[in-house]
Parts: sequence; structure tokens; C-alpha cells
Amino acid sequence: MKFRIVVVVLLLGAPAAALAAPSAQVERGLHLYGRYCIACHGPNGSGQVRPTPAGAGPARDQIVEAGAAPSLRGVGALAADFYLRTGYMPLKRTGIQPRRSRLLLGPGEIDALVAYVASLGTGPPVPRPQPSRGDLSEGQALFTRNCAGCHQVVAEGGFVTGAVPPPLGAATATQIAEAVRVGPYVMPTFSKRRLSDAQLDSIIRYVEWAKHPDDRGGWALGHIGPIPEGLVTWFLAASVLVAVCTLLGRRLGG
Repeated sequence: MKFRIVVVVLLLGAPAAALAAPSAQVERGLHLYGRYCIACHGPNGSGQVRPTPAGAGPARDQIVEAGAAPSLRGVGALAADFYLRTGYMPLKRTGIQPRRSRLLLGPGEIDALVAYVASLGTGPPVPRPQPSRGDLSEGQALFTRNCAGCHQVVAEGGFVTGAVPPPLGAATATQIAEAVRVGPYVMPTFSKRRLSDAQLDSIIRYVEWAKHPDDRGGWALGHIGPIPEGLVTWFLAASVLVAVCTLLGRRLGG
């Protein structure tokens, strides 16, 4: 009888313990939000449309600047996970392009902050891409059509008006999937209707391949396109031509 009572108590206590852990993580995330995010994103992730004076915080320039940022309600874990694990946030100062940088927060702190942002409203979870299921040829075609205009055909980054699309060499499969759905900075957002999860797996597989391509042509020159390759070719050809002309000139002179 006593054994049955103990089993019942344990079964009843298990859900409570399961709920207590997320609640503690969200509570920790709330404190981290108040330290790193509230100056720009406002209380409870409400966002700030009109710039208001925002004091400096950790990893921010020690000046008083205008703080304005979008609402985080309903963005889910996806957006928070992407911006925090790439080092895009916390932003050093407002008005600049978020760039991949050293992570200010540890993995546990990021997990807590992501949990807090996810608790602010219903939103998409962190994706779980499976690039091994993707098709490499299809991924190349999709990347060329949708991404190469900014990121260059082998994902080495590029330049557009008002922004610098980053190279994708350091991006993980999850971060690529998150960026496609979030559309950070000037990047467009791709919905599942525009790019399905299966197509996204193919794109990620191609990007993973492009990190270490098969350079059958020889010298890769950083994989940054035909213009530097042509310039190097002309430089080498011109050097050989000058050397040949010098040699012929000396022989004829002799």
C-alpha cells in the first residue's frame, strides 16, 4: 500500500517539476531581457516605434542614444535564437547593420532568453532542418535564383545598396533556416509557401557543399567570381608577355 502511495505521489509531482523548469528558465530570461534588451525593445517585448533616450548597457557604446526596436511579441523562439546565436544581438548601437560577432551570452543564457521571448506570444519554434534529405542540384538552382544576387553564387557574401550581405561560411544549418524565415535586416522573408521545408533542405545542402567546393579548375581565388579570376589571368599573361619581349629584345640586340 505504501509503495502505491509513493508511486502516485511521484506521478503527480512529475508534471509539476516539468512545469517548474521552464518557468525558472523563463524567469531567468526575463532578468536577462531587462539587462540587455529592454532599452530598445521596451518592457515585455512591446517594442518602441518612436526613438526614446536609451542608456548604454553591456556591450553597447557608452553613450545615450535613441532606442527604437520592433516588438518581440509573436516572433517565437526562431527569431530570438537566430539573432542571439549569431551575435547579431545585443546590437552595439542602434542604426547599424547587425553582423556576426563574438557571443556576449553563454549557451544557457541564450536558452533562457529565447524561452522568455517565446513566452511573449505564439510564434514559430526553432527549425530543425535536415540537409541530408535535400537535393544538391535543386539547392544550387534555388540558391542561384533566390540568394546569389546578394550572397554571391558560392555564398561568399557581397554588397548591395545600404548593406553588406555576409558570407555564409560560419552559418550553421539551423541558422541558415532561421535567416530564410526571419529575413534579417534587408534580406527578404521567405515563407513556407515560397520556399518549402524540403526546398530549404536542398538550399542548405548546397550552402554546406559550397563551404568546401570541388575546385577542379585549380586555383580558387577565394571563390569570389570571374572578375578577379580574369584580372589575375591578364596580370599573369601580361607578365609573361613582357618577359618574352624582353628576352627577344636582348637576343636581337646581341
